Amino acid sequence: MHPVLRLYEDTLSASALQVRLPPLPRMIFVVHGALSIEGKSYTDGEAWHGEGAVALTAGEHGVTYWRFDLAPDGNRGSPAVGPGTSSTEKLAAVLGTMPKGELLLRGDSVAFPPGGCAYLHTHQGPGIRCLIEGGIRIDTHGRSTSYGPGGAWYEAGPEPVFAQAAADRPSRFIRVMVLPRALIGKSSIALLNEEDKTKPRSQQYRVFVDAAIERPGG
Repeated sequence: MHPVLRLYEDTLSASALQVRLPPLPRMIFVVHGALSIEGKSYTDGEAWHGEGAVALTAGEHGVTYWRFDLAPDGNRGSPAVGPGTSSTEKLAAVLGTMPKGELLLRGDSVAFPPGGCAYLHTHQGPGIRCLIEGGIRIDTHGRSTSYGPGGAWYEAGPEPVFAQAAADRPSRFIRVMVLPRALIGKSSIALLNEEDKTKPRSQQYRVFVDAAIERPGG
C-alpha cells in the first residue's frame, strides 16, 4: 500500500488533558492559541516537527492547530482524543506519487499579495495545502476550485497546477510535501511555460521544516 498523508484540525480547551500521539513523521502548525511540546511553547504561526511519540499540552487559553501526519498505510489514523479535545480529519491523501529513494519532509507557508499567482507548474512530490488567510483558486485536471480560510486540497506533484490568489486581500496557505531528499534547501517547483520563467514571482515562502525522514513502512 502507498503511504497516507493526513491533515487534522485539533482543538484543545484550556482544561484539556495532555494529548499523546504515536510515532509518525509529522508537522504541527499552531493556528491560534498556545501549545506546549517537549517543554517548549508554540504560539500563533509557529510550527513543530518530529517523528517520535509526542505529548501535547494546551496553553492557558487553549489552542487550535493543524497536524500533518505521514502514515505508512491507510489504517493508522490518529485523531486526538480526551476530555476537552476535538479532532477533525480535514483531508487524507494516498501518496501514489511518492518519490523513489531517500525522502524529505518539507513544511512551509506560501504567501501571495492581492492578485498574486503561481504560474503553471509542477512539484517533485505530493503534498497537502491548507489556506490560513485570504482566498485562492486552484486550476488543475481541467477544473477550477476556490478555497477560503480553512480549505484544504491535495496536489500529487506531477500534475500541472495554476494558482490565482484573491484580488482584494493577501492570501497564504500552509503546506506539507514529501520530496526527494536531494532537494533539502532547494525549490521543488518547475515552471512549465518558457515565457513564465523570466517573470517575477509574487509568492513568498517561509520554511518551517526541511528534514530527512525514513520511508514510511521501511
